[in-house]
Amino acid sequence: MEIRIRGVSKYYYSEGKTIKALDDVDLTIPANQIFTLLGPSGCGKTTLLRCIVGLEMPDSGEISIGDDLVWSKDRNISVPPEKRGLGMVFQTYAIWPHMTVFDNVGYPLQVRNVPREEIRERVAKTLRFVQLEGFEGRPATKLSGGQQQRVALARALVGEPKVILFDEPLSNLDAKLREETRKELRAFLGKLRITAVYVTHDRVEALALSDSIAVMRAGKIIEIGTPQKIYFDADHRFVADFIGRANLVKARVRAVEGGLTMVDCALGAIACQRRDVAVGSEATLCIRPEFIQVVGGEGKAGPNVVNGRIDSLVFVGEAYEAEIRVGDELLLARIDPEAKLGEGDAVSFTLDPAHCLLVAV
Repeated sequence: MEIRIRGVSKYYYSEGKTIKALDDVDLTIPANQIFTLLGPSGCGKTTLLRCIVGLEMPDSGEISIGDDLVWSKDRNISVPPEKRGLGMVFQTYAIWPHMTVFDNVGYPLQVRNVPREEIRERVAKTLRFVQLEGFEGRPATKLSGGQQQRVALARALVGEPKVILFDEPLSNLDAKLREETRKELRAFLGKLRITAVYVTHDRVEALALSDSIAVMRAGKIIEIGTPQKIYFDADHRFVADFIGRANLVKARVRAVEGGLTMVDCALGAIACQRRDVAVGSEATLCIRPEFIQVVGGEGKAGPNVVNGRIDSLVFVGEAYEAEIRVGDELLLARIDPEAKLGEGDAVSFTLDPAHCLLVAV
């Protein structure tokens, strides 16, 4: 079920000030995909999700779910949340502690007066799907955090919604359980093939779960793309920096030659993957730490060869995280733990132009 958002704005008023939570947002969320709204706290992603659900009323614009217009300021249309055909999983799970697992999952059907036998069948089917078969009679408070999250998912799915929405549902889990539950959730949603809208500020979660990602900032959609596009080929400095660890170096375009764009920067003359930018214009050179392959000693002068010195070295288990000083720049790199390198050592690396990305300032 496709979701279309057109010209949606939302304002809050506090202590005489107007806060623009959503700023004329236009967005189409494709059907049958896991679509993530990603951004820092306060960027408007949860407000947008709540507007889709109907828990918040926009101040302007329209929202359509499939063929149904569910909100329009100009046409005075406001379909209540319970009639939008949506499922919702909240950050806090909202599990009722006085109910069993069966009663928690079956509650949405009970309030719709679904026949009891049908409730039993649908709850059993949904609990099998989320791998909680046999837990029907257990008190919800006796479950682990990951199991409670699955109960919340089952409750959202039992009504067979057209769209399911998630508001940072894994943020209360510890790191290891969050990773395990993330894999389960991706598998569940892949089998369902329904539209899922997922809100998070966790870049790893977004990359691991999503078919598409919309990065938000200050109430606006900055960039939309696949996880691979957003990570490896972002168009904006903010997106490149937010989606992962990145070295960002000021640069000026020298020339565009064949399939490469040449820039001058603190690292020297660097050949980058081609971007259609004007010669002489300013840009930002983005290099991911994993693409800086450090070797000991100074390298011979050549295309994209950079010499520097290890400023700091921190062991993080699978690698050392090193800061390489090149002139006034400090570049983050990852070094093999077996490398015989220490702080103060001279090093060099050669940058592959395919991994040198130019983004807008």
